[in-house]
Amino acid sequence: MRSWNSKQIIAALTKISDAVTSDLYLEEILKLIVTVTAEVMHSKICSLMLLDKSTNELAVKATQSVSEFYNKKPNAKLGEGIAGRVAQCGKPITVLDVRKDKRYLNQAIARKENLCSLLSVPLIFKGNVIGVLNCYTVKPHRFDKSEVSVIKSIANQAAIVIENFRLVVESQVIQEELESRKAIERAKGILMKRENLSEQGAYKLIQKYSMDKRKSMREVSEAILLSAEMQRFSSGKE
Repeated sequence: MRSWNSKQIIAALTKISDAVTSDLYLEEILKLIVTVTAEVMHSKICSLMLLDKSTNELAVKATQSVSEFYNKKPNAKLGEGIAGRVAQCGKPITVLDVRKDKRYLNQAIARKENLCSLLSVPLIFKGNVIGVLNCYTVKPHRFDKSEVSVIKSIANQAAIVIENFRLVVESQVIQEELESRKAIERAKGILMKRENLSEQGAYKLIQKYSMDKRKSMREVSEAILLSAEMQRFSSGKE
């Protein structure tokens, strides 16, 4: 059924790996992953589901399909349905016909969208399942070892890209939080000296102004710092 060569596979993996150093947002990265996978596998629908650890549910986060029925299908609980089982066991599962397999939860959608065979593989990062990658065909097809191996390679690369993106975002959030704390601490010092306030009093003043003006405490603090800097400059102390 599939006709590919090593160059096609390498090109697909390269596209995905390059995404982490691009200016793409996570949604765009996920869309790229399913589009590349669908092209390699010639799939009717390829979807990527991510696991929400707080709810233990898988939700469709990206698909190249334009089907509203499929794109809006309900979340799958860990251990339920094909995707839920894949996420729970951490191993690929193939289904010859999802319209007849009782384990598949959305048979009505499958019949409406003419979906038949399914290959579902886990996205694993450092031993932990973070999601599932699904590939559907429109005709009955028994996925062979080479096909499973190709999708596993794509899934592994995708998992690395997704988690690296998350780490970058988390580090940016941490950095922004540190910068905010520094600005607030410096602003408190200025208010304590200028208004003869205690540290707690200075903090509450910044907090109140922040709430009254609907601005972040960092914005208020940076305004205080800028004002103090301008005063120093105008007084010739710079």
